[in-house]
Amino acid sequence: MYRVFEALDELVAITEEARSVPMTASCVVPRGDVLELLDDVRDALPAELDDAQDVLDHRDKLVGDARVLADKTVGDADEEARTLLEDARADADRMLSDAKAQADRMVGEARAHADELVADAQAETDALIADGKRQYDAVTGRARSEADRMIEAGKATYDRSVADGQAEQARLVSQTEVVQSAHAESARVIDSAHAESDRLRTECDEYVDSKLAEFEEVLDTTLRSVGRGRQQLRTSGRPDYAEADHRASWRR
Repeated sequence: MYRVFEALDELVAITEEARSVPMTASCVVPRGDVLELLDDVRDALPAELDDAQDVLDHRDKLVGDARVLADKTVGDADEEARTLLEDARADADRMLSDAKAQADRMVGEARAHADELVADAQAETDALIADGKRQYDAVTGRARSEADRMIEAGKATYDRSVADGQAEQARLVSQTEVVQSAHAESARVIDSAHAESDRLRTECDEYVDSKLAEFEEVLDTTLRSVGRGRQQLRTSGRPDYAEADHRASWRR
């Protein structure tokens, strides 16, 4: 290596001492001396430099191969990632479709169950209303019949009392000394007949009022049962109409 540096120094010296070419930056050097010095440099260079160059060339090849392999690996990874992403999207779409179908099925079942509950509640409500109406008609009919009977009895009693008073009055009119007494007795009998008629009418009114009060209580119980049934229906439960009917029957 010492000869290499020495030859390089001589080349530098020759170049510096060479004659310049006019009007240019070039110079004229002795070709033979320069070539001889270059041969000395070549001969003086160790063989390891050539091996090092081979190593460098092989390194470049390895780097190129590694870069190609890395590019291929990255491309394969990108392709696999795209495949996995597409598969994941397909699975997600399938799962979403299955979930939507199941949700639609559950909503349909819930809606059908709700419609069934509403229909049952409506049927039970209609039955309760019909039963209440029948009871109302029965109670009203009995009260009306009883009132008519009591009115007819009062009228009959009144007519009988008036007839008795008139007969007694006619009998007493023929007797001068008891005319005044007959008038008084006739007035008493008539007043008594009116009082009896008023009493019978009052009793009839009270009887009708009591029957209407009982029917009002039955209707209130029915309405409360319907209200509880509607409240339980809103909370997705079945109304306990049987217990409400039992309480209403016990009250009646």
